[in-house]
Amino acid sequence: MMEYINIFLKSVFMENMIFAFFLGMCSYLAVSKKVSTAIGLGVAVIFVQIITVPLNYLIYKYVLEAGALKWLDPSYASLDLSFLTFILFIASVATMVQLVEMLVEKFSPSLYNSLGIFLPLIAVNCAILGGSLFMQQRVDGGAYSSFGHVVTFAFASGFGWLIAIVALAAIREKMQYSHVLDPLKGLGITFIVTGLMGIGFMAFGGIDVKALNKAKEPKKVTEEVIVPKVLDTVPVVDTLNNDTIKVVEDTINNK
Repeated sequence: MMEYINIFLKSVFMENMIFAFFLGMCSYLAVSKKVSTAIGLGVAVIFVQIITVPLNYLIYKYVLEAGALKWLDPSYASLDLSFLTFILFIASVATMVQLVEMLVEKFSPSLYNSLGIFLPLIAVNCAILGGSLFMQQRVDGGAYSSFGHVVTFAFASGFGWLIAIVALAAIREKMQYSHVLDPLKGLGITFIVTGLMGIGFMAFGGIDVKALNKAKEPKKVTEEVIVPKVLDTVPVVDTLNNDTIKVVEDTINNK
């Protein structure tokens, strides 16, 4: 359970797609003028991430990875189709984006009109493709060892992108009633605010998520050890013979 919490916290805060990698900045800056529109696009990004990242994981593990096709025939164990990664990943993303576009147009025409061209542009959003590529890199590196890890990362990366765009949209709505210097109005002040938010999110890098996995060590009960006091005089067994005793007595008398 703690592994999933670690992946979620790292993907949302420490490795945020916007503030850590600056992916998806085009739609992030263009659609962050209103909170309502930002929430709509953020939810769409989460939906696309949850579908495409696990789908691309299955494609990579059972089709593209070196030796992945051995489940078809043992003779394919040496086949490596990883050079098709970009093409198939983009194809799956574009398919899911088209599905999202049709759903938004049908159930929320106002949101569809607000998002405009940026909704179909999710297909080429760097954050979407970056999520699948990061997944591939971390699966190869051993960081993600199960399908659950991949699903958690997909949701957390999209949720982190949603937090980033909604936060910026809220600030930009407030800035409409603030005094901003004329040369900085528009994207000027937006870039400055984005940079400051990125610096703020860097503070989360100091959190040691690995410490959550460390089990607490039981307290060691130290018993008081009583050391017996050494006697000043130790009884000595008299094994001296008579001649030796006489020599000692003569020495004492001479003194």
